[in-house]
Amino acid sequence: MSDNRRIKTNEIEFKERLVHVGRVTKVTKGGRTFSFSAIVVIGNEDGVVGYGLGKAKEVTAAIQKGTEDAKKNLIRVPVLKGTIPHAQEARYSGAIVFLKPAAPGTGVIAGGAMRAVLESVGVKNVLAKSKGSYNPHSVVKATFEALSRMKDPYKVAQLRGVDLNTVFNG
Repeated sequence: MSDNRRIKTNEIEFKERLVHVGRVTKVTKGGRTFSFSAIVVIGNEDGVVGYGLGKAKEVTAAIQKGTEDAKKNLIRVPVLKGTIPHAQEARYSGAIVFLKPAAPGTGVIAGGAMRAVLESVGVKNVLAKSKGSYNPHSVVKATFEALSRMKDPYKVAQLRGVDLNTVFNG
């Protein structure tokens, strides 16, 4: 977590988004056995977001386990005027993501797994590009890496001892 404070999950109401459901088939002597894995992203659409992976014999149980796991991986992201404070690039395994702030009215220009994460954070305007691997596990983790590196402009201005406009205009 960026601000070293524990986020209390019982005080926040989260919206959950299902990113991906994977099915694995195991062939045994008695027939086929299916198991499911689900990647779930939860967020309060006000700067708090988390992701989790759940595995079970049924889809609903996998989603439920993923949601519980997501509550353990929460981060706080600075959102400024409906967008992210600055451009950021991050990598996880083979997935590379690039996030860039956008003007009001642009919307969330992102695909698949990145869209779910950014909407859960509460970002309304952002330009995003996923390069390399499109594996949803890697894309979600790379997006979280990029979001966790975001710096709050108010804290940056305070640390530098300058006005907020100086931080943005250089």
